Amino acid sequence: MAKRKRLTPARPDYLEDTRPAPGLNPMFPADTPRAAPPVAQVAGATAAQAALEELSGELRAARAEGRLVQDLPLDSIEETYLVRDRLAADDADMEALKESLKARGQQTPIEVVELPEGRYGLISGWRRMTALRALAQNTGEARFETVRAFLRQPQSASDAYVAMVEENEIRVGLSYYERARIVARAAEQGVYPDEAAALRGLFASASRAKRSKIGSFIAIYHALDDHLRFASAIPERLGLSIAKIVKEESKAASSIAKALHEAAPETSETEISVLTRAANSLSSRDAKSPAPETVSKETFGDIHLKQSRNGSQVTLSGRGMSEEFLMELKTWLHARGT
Repeated sequence: MAKRKRLTPARPDYLEDTRPAPGLNPMFPADTPRAAPPVAQVAGATAAQAALEELSGELRAARAEGRLVQDLPLDSIEETYLVRDRLAADDADMEALKESLKARGQQTPIEVVELPEGRYGLISGWRRMTALRALAQNTGEARFETVRAFLRQPQSASDAYVAMVEENEIRVGLSYYERARIVARAAEQGVYPDEAAALRGLFASASRAKRSKIGSFIAIYHALDDHLRFASAIPERLGLSIAKIVKEESKAASSIAKALHEAAPETSETEISVLTRAANSLSSRDAKSPAPETVSKETFGDIHLKQSRNGSQVTLSGRGMSEEFLMELKTWLHARGT
């Protein structure tokens, strides 16, 4: 039997136009990649390098200007870089902040200043730092071991203090005692030449009346800071009353300090009650002891005369006050009355 010849399958591209496009070399098909000329390669590499340098420069500028958010280890932050203006955080507020950090993470970066050896000084964000440290310790989760931060470059220490005060005033609001305390401490640290300058510098945007009240609370800080446990809870009116008493009565501070020591208050409410009683007691005592009136004095021989300023009281004394003189005085007064 004769072998049948096997036919090859039809070519699907048989009817396609396989002629090279006009102007193309048939030795190099159109879909064959062609290397760029050396000049173009150099130009491309130069442009890429320039773009990379521009991006790097922008990142460096953003970091230096505080526009770049950075993740920093909690252990690298020094919270005592500045004397803190806030004395303590409210327990309920702190728990709410912790729950927010657990649910949504840190939404607002803190502010720090770069220190030597990879350290950073805290400017603002003390509550967030405190909450993150507590969460890292309690949960052991790695996400709480770093903090998002803006790098700031304050021109002076006073600028750093102003930034801290303004951030806390906007977010939570400081008590009058906390405001007075940071004014006094900033002056003590030499950030400002004196307390008056510190008050003007830290609270430049506050009204004159508000600065006056802060200045009054400074007297409480100097007199009672070591004896107060819940100073930030002192109401405005009570604080102004205590400040007035402390300024006017030299022994008032020691009296109030003694009352606080004996009561040993465990809550802010108890401490406020002790302060209120002490202030009321000192105020009533001062009201019962009227200031002595200014008198004028004259001498007539051996008789000394003292007369009150309003003339309602006259006192006679001296060796000239004999029985004979008294009889003459009485006779004269009797005759004058008739």
